[in-house]
Amino acid sequence: MSRTNLSMSISADGYVAGPQQSEQHPLGIGGERLHQWHIGAGRDHPVNRQVADEMLAGMKATIMGRNMFGPVRGEWGDSAWQGWWGDEPPYHCPVFVLTHHRHEPIELKGGTTFHFVTDGIMAAYEQAAAVADGGPISIAGGALCARQALAAGIVDEIDLQLSPEILGAGERLFDGFEPGALNLELARVLEAPGVVHLRYDVLR
Repeated sequence: MSRTNLSMSISADGYVAGPQQSEQHPLGIGGERLHQWHIGAGRDHPVNRQVADEMLAGMKATIMGRNMFGPVRGEWGDSAWQGWWGDEPPYHCPVFVLTHHRHEPIELKGGTTFHFVTDGIMAAYEQAAAVADGGPISIAGGALCARQALAAGIVDEIDLQLSPEILGAGERLFDGFEPGALNLELARVLEAPGVVHLRYDVLR
C-alpha cells in the first residue's frame, strides 16, 4: 500500500505561505523566507540536500492544490499557464491538481504530467494511488490541499521544515483542526543553520 508524505516549509508561528499570494509573490509576502534552506544560502548544507532529495526522490505520484499550481482563478479559459516550474518540473511523476474547473492534462518533460481533478481530495488520492502502484505519494501543498488530505486521513507522515521566521499572516497549515484531531508522533529531528527538519508519523 502506498505511503503518503506531506512536506511543507513552515514559520515559527505556523504559516506555510505569507499573505497576498500572487504571480509576483507565489509564496505570499515574506513566504520565500521559509524556503531559504533549499533555494537560498542553505541549499548546499548536507542535511538540507538530504531532505530536499527525500522530498522528490522515488515519489510515484504527487497531489497539489490549484493555488500551488498557479495564480489563475476561476475558469481556465484559454490560459496557457503550465505551472511555475518551466518545461521540466521537478516532480518527474504524475501530478494531480485539485480544481473546480475542468482542464485537459498537461504533459511536460521529464515524466511530469499534470492531471486536473474536479471531484475532491479522495478522487485525487485514488487516482494517485492507482498510478503509484504501492509506491510513495507526495502531498505537495498548498495549505488548503494539505488540510484536506489531513482531514481525509490519507497522510502517513508529515515533514515540516521549521524556520525561525514570524510571518504574522497568511496561510496556516493546521487551521480548523480541533484539539486531538491529529495524533502525531515525532519520528526524526535534523538540524541545519536556520532550519529544523521535523518528521512526524500520523498515528491512527
